[in-house]
Amino acid sequence: MPSASSPAATQPSADTHFFGHPRGLSTLFFTEMWERFSFYGIRPLLVLFMAAALARGGFGLPRDQASAIVGIYAASVYLSSLPGGWVADRLLGLRRAIWYGGCLIAAGHVSIALSELFGRAAFYSGLILIVLGTGLLKPNISAIVGNLYPEGGARRDAGFSIFYMGINIGALLAPLITGFLGEKVGWHYGFGAAGLGMILGLVQYRLTDKWLGELGVEPTRHPDAAVQARQERQIKLGLGVFLAVLVLLVVLGMAGVLHINPIAVAQSMGYVIAGMATLYFLYMFTLARLTGEEKKRVIAILVLFVFATIFWSAFEQAPTSLNLFAADFTDRVVFGWEMPVLWLQSANSFFVITLAPVFAAIWVTLGRRGGDLSSPAKFTLGLLFAAVGFGVMIFAAQKIQSGGAVRVSPWWLVVSYLCQTVGELCLSPVGLSSMTKLSPARFTGQMMGVWFMASALGNLVAGLVGGHVNPENPAEMPELFTNTTLFLLGAAVVLGLLIIPIRRMMAQPQANTGAPQGNQA
Repeated sequence: MPSASSPAATQPSADTHFFGHPRGLSTLFFTEMWERFSFYGIRPLLVLFMAAALARGGFGLPRDQASAIVGIYAASVYLSSLPGGWVADRLLGLRRAIWYGGCLIAAGHVSIALSELFGRAAFYSGLILIVLGTGLLKPNISAIVGNLYPEGGARRDAGFSIFYMGINIGALLAPLITGFLGEKVGWHYGFGAAGLGMILGLVQYRLTDKWLGELGVEPTRHPDAAVQARQERQIKLGLGVFLAVLVLLVVLGMAGVLHINPIAVAQSMGYVIAGMATLYFLYMFTLARLTGEEKKRVIAILVLFVFATIFWSAFEQAPTSLNLFAADFTDRVVFGWEMPVLWLQSANSFFVITLAPVFAAIWVTLGRRGGDLSSPAKFTLGLLFAAVGFGVMIFAAQKIQSGGAVRVSPWWLVVSYLCQTVGELCLSPVGLSSMTKLSPARFTGQMMGVWFMASALGNLVAGLVGGHVNPENPAEMPELFTNTTLFLLGAAVVLGLLIIPIRRMMAQPQANTGAPQGNQA
C-alpha cells in the first residue's frame, strides 16, 4: 500500500486510469460485481432447492415455509447493513470490514454448497454467515466509492453510475451460471459457483486495494484515547454477546430443542421492523427538536417509506412466487431444450442496464424544460407500472386455471419483469435521492437506515405471500396476482391524491437542495 505521503495515497481521485475515473473504482466495481453475483446467484435458487422433494436432492419443505425463509434471509441482509456500517466506522475501518465481510460471504456459500454432506446445519449456518458478511461489505464499499470523489459533482455521479453498472452485471450473469449448474448438474454446484464468484472478488480486491490509497483504512477515532479504548471495549463486548446468543440459538435449533417456524418468525420480524420504524418517527416528531419545516419533510419521508414498503413487497416476489410460477407453469423449452428456471431472473438486470440511461436522460430532459416530476409523482408511476406487471400475470394464471394451457409462454414473465423494472427505475433511485434531500442534516445516516428498513419489510411481506404458487392448487395464483395488483393500484391512487400536499411539504430553501445525486440511476 502506498505511503501516506504519496500522491496516490493522499489523493486517489487524481488518478484517471479507469475510464477517466480513479483506478480504485475498478477495485470496488469488481468486488461489488462478484458480491452481487454471489447474492443473486443463490437467492432465487434457495426456494427451488428447499421446496424440491427429497428424492430430487432438496429439503422437501412446504412452499410457504421455503418462501418465508427466503424473505427472512433477504430482510436480514438489508437490516445487517445498519450494524455493519456502525462496526466499520467505530472498530474495523471500511477496508477491513469489506475484507472480513467478503470472507464471511465466501465461507457462507461454501457451507451451503457442503450441506449435501453435512445437512441442514451447514445450510442454515451458511445463510447466517452470508447475512453477517453482507452487512460488513455492502454499506462500506459504497461509502468508499463516495470517498473517491471528495470534490463531489458530476464526476462523482458518473462514478456511482459505473459502480452500479457492476452491480447489475453481476446480477445479470449470476442466474445464467448458477441456474444452469444448480438445476441441470446439481443444486450444490450452483451454490458452489456463487461462492467461487465471491472468492474471485476477494482475490482481485486483495491484489488491487493498493489503488485505494489510505481511504477507509482507519476507523473513526475519538480524540481522547481513553474514551476511544472504552468505546472499543463496549463494541467488542456487544459483538461478543450478540454472536454468543446467535450461536446458542443455532445450536438449540439444530439440536431440536428450539422449534422454529419460519412463517411465524417472518411475521414477528415484520411486526418488529414496523414497530421500530413507528417508534423512530415518533421520536423524530416529539424529541428530535426539529423545526416546523424539518417536521414537514420528515412527514414526506414517512409517506415515501410506507409506499416504498408496498412496492418492495410486490417487486421482491421475483425470487419466490414468480420464480415458482416459472418452474411449474412456464414453457421453457427452446429448440427441444428446457432452459433453467433461473434464467428468467436475469430479465430484471438486463432491463435495468438497458433502460437506466434512458430514464436518466428523461429526468434530465424534463428538468431542463421545467417539467420535472416530484418524488411522490415518480413513486406513483413506480406503483402503477408494478401493478401493470402483476396485472399481466393475472391473465397468465387464468390461462392455467381455465385448463386452456398446462404451461404458458415465458413472455408473460418477461413482460411482467419489464413493467416492474420500469417501476423500479421510477421509484428506487428517486427514493435514495429523496432520503438525502429531505433528511435533517444531522439525521441523514439514520434516514438511509430507514430506507433499508422499507426494503427489509417489503422482502418479509414478499416472502410471506410468495409461497402461494402450487401446481396442485392453481386456483390460488389468480387470487394472489389479483390481490397484489389491486393493492398496488390502490396505493398508487392514494399516493396520487397526496402528490400536491406532499410536494408542498418537501419544499425547502434553495440552499438545501444540492444533495448528492450519485445514487440515481
